[in-house]
Formats: sequence, structure tokens, C-alpha cells
Amino acid sequence: MLFGNPLVSQKGSVFVLAASAIGAGISMIAGIGPGIGQGYAAGKGAEAVGRRPKLQSTVIKTMLLGQAVAQTTGIYALIIALLLLFANPLLKLLG
Repeated sequence: MLFGNPLVSQKGSVFVLAASAIGAGISMIAGIGPGIGQGYAAGKGAEAVGRRPKLQSTVIKTMLLGQAVAQTTGIYALIIALLLLFANPLLKLLG
């Protein structure tokens, strides 16, 4: 992926792109948090529905809203990773 990037043609850009690829990988570690949070929310939602089946629609709506909020961290990490890989602002500093 590093050498298939069209930005490699600039002088000195290989080191910046290699560091950016490592940074993109590290930023994707942020996907662990949303996964744990969504699993926890789904488990607690299943428990609540098991205890009070009549409130199923309310519990599921609240659970899905909580999961959507938890997922934003992972989406932000993905955007940062894509920016570092394909629209790298650090290459402008090489001049």
C-alpha cells in the first residue's frame, strides 16, 4: 500500500508515508473501544428485554442510539487513518 501511493514520487516522502502508515494503524486501535461498548450495550439490552418483555421497543431504541454514539469514535479513527494514507497533509512540509 505504501509504494502504490502516488505521493511517493516526491523526494523524501517515503519516510513520511511510512510513518503515516504506522500512525494509521495505531489510530485504528481506537476500534477496540466501540466494539467493547457495543457488545456491553447489546448484552445489557438483552438482559433488560428478558426482564421486561413489554418494554422491548423502548429498550431496543435506546440500545441502538447508545451503539450509534459509541461507534463515532471508530469512525473518527477511520477518517484519520484514511487521511494519513491518501491525503497526507504532512507532505506539504517537505517543500
